[in-house]
Amino acid sequence: MSKHYPNDLLVSGFDILFFWDARMMMQGAKMTGQNPWPRLYLHGLVRAADGAKMSKSKGNVVDPLGLIDRFGADALRFFMAAMESQGRDIKMDEKRVEGYRNFATKLWNAARFCQSNGIAASTSIAAPAATSAVNKWIIGEVAETLAELDKAMAELRFDAAANTIYHFVWDRFCDWYLELIKSRIDDETKAVAGWVLDQILVMLHPFMPFVTEELWGALGERANYPLITAKWPEPGAAVDAEAKAEVEWLIALVSNLRAAKSELGIAPGARLTAYLAEPTAATRIVVERNGGAIDRLARLDAIRFEQAPAGAAMQLGAGDATLVVPLEGVIDIAAEKSRLEKAKATAEKERDSLAKRLENPNFVEKAKPEAVEKARADHAHHEAEAERLAAALQRLG
Repeated sequence: MSKHYPNDLLVSGFDILFFWDARMMMQGAKMTGQNPWPRLYLHGLVRAADGAKMSKSKGNVVDPLGLIDRFGADALRFFMAAMESQGRDIKMDEKRVEGYRNFATKLWNAARFCQSNGIAASTSIAAPAATSAVNKWIIGEVAETLAELDKAMAELRFDAAANTIYHFVWDRFCDWYLELIKSRIDDETKAVAGWVLDQILVMLHPFMPFVTEELWGALGERANYPLITAKWPEPGAAVDAEAKAEVEWLIALVSNLRAAKSELGIAPGARLTAYLAEPTAATRIVVERNGGAIDRLARLDAIRFEQAPAGAAMQLGAGDATLVVPLEGVIDIAAEKSRLEKAKATAEKERDSLAKRLENPNFVEKAKPEAVEKARADHAHHEAEAERLAAALQRLG
């Protein structure tokens, strides 16, 4: 059994389930009286961009070596993992492969930023001690990401595993943590950031082995300790609820303010003032502790704990707080309302037209599948756009 059936999992395409897998299992059981393997994983097939099965006679075969030359082996490998859902076919999408190449570049640039600020390889498997909220928060995020990743891998949900590490690296570590620590990279932060980057490289290694191994060696002296032999993360830490609430309050404030500026045509760098009457004690502490980050990331001159002056303003949510940002003198309120109302009417018209087409059974049943799929995607786009514009109008009051 150890010679002929050394594994406990058979990985196979679903198209040979009865041609090959079932016959192997039945013959193995007949000859040995034992199951050859306890589990069978059926993956989908890689198809052409239009969903057709790749065939040399059709001339629609995609050469993986060509994709590797253009985007790198890691990007193609990550694409396959992120798109792999048990039994579902994968449509080849070069744009997504390119997107994962950009993801590798994002990680590379994050590592360069860390190096340039004295952040190097960690010497600890367990999480370092942390006192600041942002460092406690990112350690908790590592612990949560690791738990989700372990669960997905145990369930053979490679798509969920890939997307879990992708969103942690891009959204949490690169977009927020590195931005939040830029103005204060002390010894504690260097230790925490170096440790988090190491955890990222270990968790990401099964999906992107080449770029992670390269960064692993470049970030510190690790003689005779290649990344492939590194121990799987054991943070030995839990989520700090208070730190998580504080940082997520900041993230919500900055995200909502940036979105509102975009919706209302306000320049991203425009400096504004916010008002928050009767803040809770917790909110007041968050604002007082993070004045520098609020000034730098939200571009707010101040958050004043008083009633906002009368006049046109927009409202922003952050945690349980609702902040008011006056707009008098910032934009032409009447012109902006007119612009938003026209754009909203156009989006609603397109949305309703597509909805009628999709409600027509003749179209859904007789049109080409790609035409129906495009109509659904366009409908979702215009519906989201109408909702976004409605929210922008509501902000203006």
